[in-house]
Amino acid sequence: MSWIIKINKLDKQFLLHTQGKTRLPVFNDFQMTLSAGDSVGLVGPSGAGKSTLLRLLYGNYKIDGGNVMVRHGDGAIDLATATPHKVLDVRKWTIGYVSQFLRVIPRVPSLQVVMEPMIMRGAPKEEALDRAKILLKRLRIPSRLWSLSPSTFSGGEQQRINIARGFIAFYPIMLLDEPTASLDPDNCETVIQIIQETLKQGSTIIGIFHDKKVRDAIVSNVVEIQAAGNGTAPDGDKPLPTIN
Repeated sequence: MSWIIKINKLDKQFLLHTQGKTRLPVFNDFQMTLSAGDSVGLVGPSGAGKSTLLRLLYGNYKIDGGNVMVRHGDGAIDLATATPHKVLDVRKWTIGYVSQFLRVIPRVPSLQVVMEPMIMRGAPKEEALDRAKILLKRLRIPSRLWSLSPSTFSGGEQQRINIARGFIAFYPIMLLDEPTASLDPDNCETVIQIIQETLKQGSTIIGIFHDKKVRDAIVSNVVEIQAAGNGTAPDGDKPLPTIN
């Protein structure tokens, strides 16, 4: 099967201006190739660069070197050289992202927050509304909260809003940063089911799952992110194809 993400010789370092402009290397010649339907779990010590890799793939961080090729529409683009306009288009249609934190405009109702990705694609409002209600019910958000801003919700409620928003539309690629971290067992199981359904639709998942039970239920391949950003497949796990 043809690749959907092809990372070749990825380099990333941070310049620490408050520490004498010290350069902190994160990735050096990192390589990874994924096909549609792959599910990858990123593992490694805290600070090794797992969340950084997701942010690089989503265009939140500048890529310092190498190529990050992504299938987009009928072609492919290199996120290392893509314009901001093109990155926004990739986020709209190709790459979804569920982070650990929900960032919303204050006073916007939860229902509208969840519906927004479909509305931005031009979907009929009723279709987006129906899909949002289904997800909110599945994730046990009481209907009395739908008209309220999620900025006042508990951490677990905010994360469920975040998940509903992230999965309301289909994305060929989903980036997940600890999506079940603040959830109770019942909601955690629901999120696992939603992710599994997305995989069956052909989406490629790249995620950070510190909960081994969650990771085992979702992930078919594991990539270990080491200090200096070298990616390897631990013994016992199916190795990922890489670019030589």
